[in-house]
Formats: sequence, structure tokens, C-alpha cells
Amino acid sequence: MEQLKTIGRELAMGSQGGFGQSKEFLDLIKSIGEARSKAEEERIIIHEMETLKRRLTDPDIPKRKMKEYIIRLVYVEMLGHDPSFGYIHAVKMTHDDNLLLKRTGYLAVTLFLHEDHDLIILIVNTIQKDLKSDNYLVVCAALNAVCRLINEETIPAVLPQVVELLGHSKEAVRKKAIMALHRCHQKSPSSISHLLSNFRKRLCDNDPGVMGATLCPLFELITTDVNSYKDLVVSFVSILKQVADRRLPKNYEYHQMPAPFIQIKLLKILALLGAGDKQASEHMYTVVGDIFKKCDPLSNIGNAVLYQSICCVSSIYPNPKLLEAAADVISRFLKSDSHNLKYMGIDALGRLIKLSPDIAEQHQLAVIDCMEDPDDTLKRKTFELLYTMTKSTNVEVIVNRMIEYMISITDHHYKTYIASRCVKLAEEFAPNNHWFIQTINKVFEHAGDLVNIKVAHDLMRLIAEGFGDDGDTVDNQLRSSAVESYLRIIGNPKLPSAFLQVICWVLGEYGTADGKYSASYIAGKLCDVAEAYSNDESVKAYAVTALMKVYAFEKMSGRRVDVLPECQSLIEELSASHSTDLQQRAYELQATLGLDAQAVENIMPADASCEDIEIDKDLSFLNNYVQQSLENGAQPYIPESQRSRMDDISAIKSLDQREVVSHSLRFEAYDLPRPPVPSSVPPISPAVSAELVPVPEPYHPRETYQSTSDPSVSDDGLTRVQLRLDGVQKKWGRPTYSSSGSSVSTSTPQKAVNGVSQVDSTSSVSSKPTTYNSRTSEPEISQEKQKLAASLFGGSSKTERRAPSAAHKATKAHHGADKLHAAKKAVTSTEVAVPKASHQPPPPDLLDLGEPVVTSSTPFVDPFKQLEGLLDESQVSSTVNSKPVEPNKSPDLMALYSGTAMSGQGSNFMDLLSSNKDDLNLSSGLSKVTAKTGQGETIVSNLTQFSKGPDAKASLEKDAVVRQMGVTPTSPNPNLFKDLLG
Repeated sequence: MEQLKTIGRELAMGSQGGFGQSKEFLDLIKSIGEARSKAEEERIIIHEMETLKRRLTDPDIPKRKMKEYIIRLVYVEMLGHDPSFGYIHAVKMTHDDNLLLKRTGYLAVTLFLHEDHDLIILIVNTIQKDLKSDNYLVVCAALNAVCRLINEETIPAVLPQVVELLGHSKEAVRKKAIMALHRCHQKSPSSISHLLSNFRKRLCDNDPGVMGATLCPLFELITTDVNSYKDLVVSFVSILKQVADRRLPKNYEYHQMPAPFIQIKLLKILALLGAGDKQASEHMYTVVGDIFKKCDPLSNIGNAVLYQSICCVSSIYPNPKLLEAAADVISRFLKSDSHNLKYMGIDALGRLIKLSPDIAEQHQLAVIDCMEDPDDTLKRKTFELLYTMTKSTNVEVIVNRMIEYMISITDHHYKTYIASRCVKLAEEFAPNNHWFIQTINKVFEHAGDLVNIKVAHDLMRLIAEGFGDDGDTVDNQLRSSAVESYLRIIGNPKLPSAFLQVICWVLGEYGTADGKYSASYIAGKLCDVAEAYSNDESVKAYAVTALMKVYAFEKMSGRRVDVLPECQSLIEELSASHSTDLQQRAYELQATLGLDAQAVENIMPADASCEDIEIDKDLSFLNNYVQQSLENGAQPYIPESQRSRMDDISAIKSLDQREVVSHSLRFEAYDLPRPPVPSSVPPISPAVSAELVPVPEPYHPRETYQSTSDPSVSDDGLTRVQLRLDGVQKKWGRPTYSSSGSSVSTSTPQKAVNGVSQVDSTSSVSSKPTTYNSRTSEPEISQEKQKLAASLFGGSSKTERRAPSAAHKATKAHHGADKLHAAKKAVTSTEVAVPKASHQPPPPDLLDLGEPVVTSSTPFVDPFKQLEGLLDESQVSSTVNSKPVEPNKSPDLMALYSGTAMSGQGSNFMDLLSSNKDDLNLSSGLSKVTAKTGQGETIVSNLTQFSKGPDAKASLEKDAVVRQMGVTPTSPNPNLFKDLLG
């Protein structure tokens, strides 16, 4: 101990210039403390880092200077900068034999490094050596490093030495060994599962510090497995009694409280061990009662021990005397002028209410004062207390108060929390359904889209199910009331999306049910909603479906349906919408208007929202069709989970086949040579002819079948000059170039944007500080507070919970088997905004101009011949009698849509595709060009053949299509790109 005091004095002297600290170091500390801004502080630290970088490169640095540099690096690290350039010097200092340097090195290393740092491996051996040192200060420094730096991989290297140190003669070493073993258990519980008994043994250590350190790992172990430590209840009670009786040394007292932190930890452990266990709790009653009597309520630490005692009493088996003592302490907390003590009182009261609800009535006026307190934190805690106190007799007052508070705050996170609490209380304790609907409407209005969408669905289900067995009259009154309230709310601006969905659904189902409002009036309101919230597709979808219900119910009633002009314009607008879901709903509405009453009744049965819909997940109605297709030779369906494995197997098989073909001998006879045909080959200079040889040019007939001729000789005998590239690995050119042996097709996923195809890149709370004045006691209680207290705490103390709304009402009798049978056959519209592409015709192909398609093949052009510049351009177009095209000229893409005639029959465009491959990506949206491998040829298919002069029929078709897309043509023969892109 004397040695520790000496080191403390020496460290204190260090701040005053002891140990030879330079004036530069003292000036650094002074300048950091006197910095007036963050920028000035950063400038000082950056200058210091540059100085340290320069000086640490000196190989001959005195040890005392190095110690000073390491401490200066610690300042740099603590101020948020990166001194990683000096980490290695701190690691080296841990190897020093000097105690002060070693401790400085360990201090710096534990601050600089983390458990997964690369330099940890360099100090493991040093830690192992220091754990065996005779100097207990060195051992303590090593144990500190174990707690901070050892990870799961390095635990086995130091665990034996740590366990051995549990029996060290020095209490400081034993305490730190317990802490190191606790840390190892946190990192890897399985590695020390056989050593947990050491914690039990150290609980009986003679030193209170070692015993107190053992409480932390035992608390974690008891939290995980309570039953395994029930036998320690008597030991813990005995230790707590000794601490409360002041049997510990004086140096363990804090503000005249005997070891308060040990008492708090023991009370937490006893609360776990006594929960629901009457026998174990009986051992605790006496010592906990003594703590209530002996604790000093005038100090903060004494109030902390009292609060923990209340938490313990609320957790163990209830005892009337302890509950009474806890209630007295809570009363003192609530009457205090300190907001902290009031907060503790509200929290403790919420714990005791679960055991004795009558306690709240004794403090009702104090709770109301806390609810009206300007301290936001205290107010929130009070609302949590009221939430636990809610029952059917006071739910209206509490929920109204919570909604008022929700309106007054701007914190979105807590507003969401309060809204969810209001909804939950309304669902459990609502006195009637009418109040529930009005409450949920308020929550939706003021919380907006912060309310969970499930709340909207529950509200719609409640309105549909009604009161249950109370009769249809009450249900109809409820729905009529909901319709009237929603017609008043629907005109408010900026309603949340989920609330609008509820409003549209209710108006569609019950808007005209009582005959008070006409179908035209309801339809007009729904059209106004769809127009006002045109950017919200979900709201528009619900509005269209509600319109369909309104008109369907009118048809079933035999009344004449007059579609409003604004409704007709809405149908026309949505029929051309980009959303397939809105398109389908608009088409369904239009189709429903043309059906007779019987068909509409089968499709849209009245008040059938509560009936169950049977879904055939296996699609058994398609079994006959599937069986017939299989008999006709169709391939069976392969699940998606098996496709990848089959693709891998087929890829391996094809690879093996290619290897066999490439390495096996060929026994078929060669084709007979054909007589050469004179060609227009330019003369070759002697220098070039020395390196080049004539190679025949392959020729393939322009037909739809693949050529079977030998690729080395063309039909017309054309030859041209080429490099000898047989067997040479091609290392230049683009990765998409393919060799003559095999032409590989690389398809890139594309998506259309505004009619132009593009390559898809996916392929590769604080509140304002407030000064509070001390509260003065009022001589009389206001009448308003007395009424509020009576409404909050009066009535029966029994909690009456409302049955779940899902069981409000069973399926009605008049919706029997006949309507269920009809509903199964009906083609119902979607109620949620989910696209149904299977029920609509495929979208028109805007780029299909209706001309006949010519499939042709073109000769393969080796890119290496273009690189050498030796390709005769006349050969590219020699198969067609047309004038040659410049190699660098790109095809006129706009000419394809302007009706301009092209000479030839698509041949020039074919040659452009073969000579300039960069244009393939640009023209991929215009014609589907695919390259297939097979006998060294490339097939270009689905190219559009253009005829001379404009086609009147095609022009009219294109005009209709672009008008449907919302584009106004600028000419009789519309140019799609120009009209779309301007």
C-alpha cells in the first residue's frame, strides 16, 4: 500500500513538472485548456502530431522522453485524433522492466488498442510473463490489460494464470482476478463453464472488496439461471445484514451510508431470487425492513438505496408490512420539491400498483400535479403510470389526456409511442364502439401516418362486425354514425393515407345503406378524394373500389345508375395509368357498369365483408390443363430451388463435352475444295505479303436455316488477306469479342425508361431547459382537481378488459351457404393495391410497327482484322448489291420512326450491325438482336424490314398508341422519341 501511495505522489508531481517533463509538454497541456474554439484545439493537436511523428523516428530516444511522448499521444487519442503511428512504441514500453514505464505502457495500450487489433499478438507473451511477476503492481497492470484486450481466441493463453491468481495473498490481485475471470465469461461462457464455482468461493472472501467484485458475475449468472443459486439466499441475506449493521471498515462508507453500492447490488440479487418464491422471500423480510428504517432520506445515496428496496419489495412475494413501508417512502418522494425524487416516486408507484391497486388512490392528487408539471420527463413518466392504472371506469379521461398531450408535442418518436398506447387502451377498455371509433378518428387526425396501418384494418373490421349479438339495429346506427363523421372529416386538408383508406372503405360499404345520402353524393365525394390525393396510388385505388361498390349496390337495388362526369373522367384517366393496379380497377369499374343486376349481385354481394374467402393455394383447378399439356409433350415444371442445381449440372456436362471434342481426333472426311472465283483484292506490297497469307472468307447464305458448308471456303470463292491466328490466344480487344470457334452471346438485362431501353445496372429530443421554482402548498384543493381525481381513481378497482374485437361478431346468419357459394364463383376486385398482371391483356409493344420480319444471317467479322486495318470493306457488303457504308457511321435511329424509306431490304442496317458492334446496345430497344453460337456463325434475328413511303395504317395505329400514353403527336406520322423526349 505504501508503494501505491508513492506512485500516486509521483504521478501528482508529474503534472507539476516532476520526472523531468519538458516545458514543451506543460505548454501543450496549458494551450489545450485555454483553447477558445474547437478549430483552435484541432490546430494545436495537428501541430503536436506532426512534432511527435518527427521525434519518434529518432532511434536513440531516452526512456523518460519516450514516456512523455506516449503521454502526449494519449492526449491526442482522447481528443479524437488518430495517433496510430505511435501505437508500436506503447507496445514496446510494456516490455520495459521499469515499473513506472511498464504501467505507462499498459495504460496507453489499453486506451489505444481494441481486442481485435493486429498488435494484440505482440503483448500476449508480455502479459503471460507479467502475470507471474513477484511484484503485485505488475500483476495488477497485466490483469487490467486482460480485462481490456483479451478476446475469445487469446483467452486460453492467460486463463490458467488468472485462475491461479484467485488465491493470491494480495486482495487487490484477487479482486482484479475476479474481474478478469468475469470478463472471460462474458467473452466466451463455454471456456470457463467449469470454473463458475470459483465465484461462489470468493463470495466468502475476507476482504469486502473481493466479495463486492464477486457480486457482479453472480448477478449475471443468477439472471440467466435463478434456480441454480437458490441455495445462496441465506448467504446473501447474511452479507446484507452485516453491511446494514455497519460491520464493514469505515473506508467503505459513502456519505455516512455503509457500502451503498454493495447494498444496491445485493437488493437486485434478492429481488431475482425471491420472485414468486414465498420460502425464499421470508428470509428477506427482516433485513429489507431494517433497511427502510436505517436509510437516511436526506441524502441522494440514501434515497437510491430506498428506491432499490421498493423495487425489491415489488418483486418478491408480497408482505403487507413491507408494502406499507414502501408506500410511506413513495409518499415522501411525491411530496418532495425535487423533480428527480418525484420521478422515482412515480416509477415506484407504478411498480406497487400491480400488487396493491388501492395505493394509487392515496396519492391521486400528487399524480395529477405530476401530470400537469412543466417538466416533460416527469409528465411522460406520469402517463406511463396512468397507462398501468387504466380500467373501464377511467379510460375516457386518461385517453383524452394522452391525446391532448400528443397534440402538444412535436417529437415524432414519442408521438408514435403515445398514439400506440391510446389505440391499445381504446381497444381493451372502450365502453362502447361509438366512443372507440371517435377516439381512433382523433388519433388518426393528429398522429397522421405515424399510426400503424394495422390500426386502420382493426377499425374497418370493427365497423363491419358491429356489436356482436346486440342486433342489426345497433350495428346500422354505428355504421351510419361512422359515415356521417367521415363525411364531415373528408373535407379536412392533409389527412393521412391510412385514414383516407378507412374513409373510402366505409363510404363504399355503407355510404348509401341507410338511404340518407344518394349514390351521386357519395360518388362525388370519392372522386374529390381521388383528385385531391392524386399522388397517392393506395388512396386512389380505395376510392375507385368504393365507387364500384356504390354503383354495384345501386344496380342491385334496381335503381338507375347515372355516372357523374367527374367519375367518367377519372375512369378514363386511370385506364391509361402507368400503374397496372389502377388500370385493372378502372377496367373492373367500367365492366361492372355494363352488367345486369343479377351478375353484379354475384360479383359484389351486399355486406359480405365479414365472410371468409376460400383460397386454393395449390391451384387444383389447373390440374386437368397441366395433365393434358404434359401428355402433349410439354416440359414438367421445375421448382425454383432445383433450377440452379440443374443449371450447374448442365454447365458441367457441356464443359466436359467441349473438352472431349477439343481433345479428340476427327475422323470425318474433308470437303472437296471448290474452284476459286476471281475477287477484287487490292495488290499487296512485298513487305506485307511476307507476313500475311491468303485465307478464304467464309460465306453463309442469307436464309433462315444454319449453313452447313465448310467455313474455310466460301461459295463464291472469295478470299482475303488475314493474319495467321490459328492456335494463338487472343489477348486484345473487348471482352465481348468472340473467337471463330464459338460465338458467345452476352445478354444484358434492360429496362425501358420513357420508351428508351437502358442497361440495368443491377446486373453487375430534446426539450428546452426550464428553471423550476419550489412549489408552495395550497391551503385548499381546487374543485376541478377533485373531479379529475374522482374520474381517474374512482370506481371499481377491478380491471375490466374488453373482449378482443376479432370476436365481436360471428358470421351473420343471412350470409349463409348460398352467398358463400356465390362468392366463390364471383370475380371480385382487389381491395389492396396489388398489381394483377394475369387479369389484363399484355401491354402494347410501342416499337412493333407491324412490318414483316426478316430473319437473316451475316458473315462473322473477326475484330482482329479490323484492328489491323486489313479488312476489305467491299467484302462486308458483297453479299448484297448495295453501296458501301462508312465503317464509323452510326445508324440513323430516328429514321426508323419517322417513316423514312431505306434502300435495299434492311441489308445496310444489317451491315452496320456487323461492322459497328457498339451500336447494338443503342438499337436493342428497337429490334431484338441476339447472337447464337453454332458452327462459327452469328445469327441476327427479328430485324424490322422497312418499306418505301409512309404506311397510313401503321401511322394511325402509332398515333392511337402514343395518345394512350399521354403524348400529343406533332405530325401526322408520329415520331415516338421526339414526342416523348421533346
